[in-house]
Amino acid sequence: MVSVKAQMRKGILEMCILSIIERGEIYTSDILIKLKAAELIVVEGTLYPLLTRLKNGGMLDYTWKESTSGPPRKYFIITEEGSAFLKELKTSWKQLNKSVNKSMK
Repeated sequence: MVSVKAQMRKGILEMCILSIIERGEIYTSDILIKLKAAELIVVEGTLYPLLTRLKNGGMLDYTWKESTSGPPRKYFIITEEGSAFLKELKTSWKQLNKSVNKSMK
């Protein structure tokens, strides 16, 4: 059962990450905090490759900002392409959720 739950989470993680970043530029550890608060437990080792894939796919960009507590930090922002992709993901999610709920009645 644990692996089934993990697979279900992996399938929607990109949508959740893009949704978080869509609210405004954000630092990686803050993304992790928001995902954990939503009970989508993710570790840095999972998040960094996803962010890299989304960046390489043109969905995200980033800026470097100075930090008062160490080296500069990378803040992620969503691109126009990323926003359009997220909109499609949300539409697909709503349709899928509706279909699953129908099948469970």
